Amino acid sequence: MDAHLRDLRYFVAVAEELSFTRAAERLFVSQPALSKQIRQLEEQLRVRLLHRDRRSVALTAAGRALLPAAREMLRAWDGAQRAVSDAAASEASLITVGMSTSIGRGLLADMRERFAERRPTWRIRFRQVDWDDPTAGLGAGDVDVAFVWLPIPRQDAFNVQIVAEEPRCVALRDDHRFAARKTLAFEELLDEPFLALPEEAGPLRDFWLALDERAGKPVRIGATVSNADETFAAIEDGSGVVLMASGNAAIYRRPGIAAIPVTGLSPSRLALAWRTGDHRTAVRDLLHAATG
Repeated sequence: MDAHLRDLRYFVAVAEELSFTRAAERLFVSQPALSKQIRQLEEQLRVRLLHRDRRSVALTAAGRALLPAAREMLRAWDGAQRAVSDAAASEASLITVGMSTSIGRGLLADMRERFAERRPTWRIRFRQVDWDDPTAGLGAGDVDVAFVWLPIPRQDAFNVQIVAEEPRCVALRDDHRFAARKTLAFEELLDEPFLALPEEAGPLRDFWLALDERAGKPVRIGATVSNADETFAAIEDGSGVVLMASGNAAIYRRPGIAAIPVTGLSPSRLALAWRTGDHRTAVRDLLHAATG
């Protein structure tokens, strides 16, 4: 049976990171799923590719022989995918933009207008992606560019242009003991249960839990949420509070939920991201349209 490209991609990630944990984070998959695919690849090839124990991972002789060939096959396939995507996009006159939350702030309307001036026969398609993919489809190749909240996993694999920098606020139910406050210091929230993004969101999950500002005090997770609808349902049922950008608090304003500015936190950053090797003129034109 032939090895799947996905299995080779997983093997290359483990071989380069020499860590199943780091490779899983890089690939946006769970560690058990990654281990299963590596075992399956070894069974297909009937060789052992990796020596692994509780503390270390190392390539076997067979693994060292496979690594350059696997890299070359993946490079060739990625190049073929880009060529196909370019041809399809040119034929369809379509560019796809990923996002995980509503953007608002006038950004989308301005981007559409400016892009239409540059490419009047083209159209923009927006794709909503849950927070288990913090790159909003960019890492998986499902979109051409994406609006993302920083930081994202493997951020060095993407170019990012910050389009909004805003203070963070906390959203909570309107009968919460803090609901009538004008502002809150973050230290006042340390004992509250927080809503968390899925673990796959990596450093972005940590950012919205404000782990860097907790001075080592552990966070209490009230619920895990994958999108805005789940977030507000969890607030309304009393599962916890959640940090969000002040601009998003305005976009998602609704009865029964209060949003209060929080001091003592670094600002949130909304960015437009694209792959570092993507030099298509249509992508360049969209970036110019989005950033003015």
